[in-house]
Amino acid sequence: MSAARAKSGGARLVMAAFKGETRQELADRADACAWFRVGQLGKVIKFLGKEGATEAVMVGQIAPRNLFDLRPDMRTAMLLARLKEKNAESIFSAIADELAKDGIDLLPATTFLEDMMPKEGHVCGPVLKDLSDVQYGFTLAKETSRLDIGQTVVVRNGTVLAVEAFEGTNACIHRGGELGKGKDVTVVKVSKPNQDFRFDVPVIGPDTVKNCERSGIKTIAIEAGKTLMLGGDEVRAMCDQHKVSIVAVASADGSVKVAEATCAHPESD
Repeated sequence: MSAARAKSGGARLVMAAFKGETRQELADRADACAWFRVGQLGKVIKFLGKEGATEAVMVGQIAPRNLFDLRPDMRTAMLLARLKEKNAESIFSAIADELAKDGIDLLPATTFLEDMMPKEGHVCGPVLKDLSDVQYGFTLAKETSRLDIGQTVVVRNGTVLAVEAFEGTNACIHRGGELGKGKDVTVVKVSKPNQDFRFDVPVIGPDTVKNCERSGIKTIAIEAGKTLMLGGDEVRAMCDQHKVSIVAVASADGSVKVAEATCAHPESD
């Protein structure tokens, strides 16, 4: 989606694709493309420089397991040796610094996708009448994300059923749905405080709705203006079909407010 929008805006698209991560159909959209192993930072930067790239956007994600199973080239090895903490955030931040050394500015991953980030209020599916678990879950998710534990929680009637950690959002949803027995269960996904949107953006999409439906979960709450909703038309259709509600929550001055009166409909490709 961001590739198509970039090209429609007149940009020349140069893609550094990663084996085992990037889909071939995405690579086919680029004006120039080269394939790399995760950890070949030096070769990636050399390729981007050769193609004249001065700005870059990270699209999609690298599976967390691959960040801990690297075969680094010399530039990556030197980068890792300088890091005191080797979590995904510190690694990607250091990569952004390395790109900048070679005149390549890493833009937010939401570049060209701003209209796919729902605004505050009801997004799709049935309109919620009881928002207590949404508000409760939002407060908890903000705290677990601040502690860098996870950005998703699953709650039911004021009880925490699951907290996301290394296993990822889908596994958290499945576990929470099982424990809640698929009744009155709410999933809440938020951004971290001071989240670096250059390489880390909360995302939901058709797979999220599908996993919630399979787990018997009927409510998804996201952080307004800070969460990408991919495949908007498909998501709305699935929510209507399976009676799954999506609401976007905004925080202000440490409190939580949810406006049911507004309805965000981000465009999709």
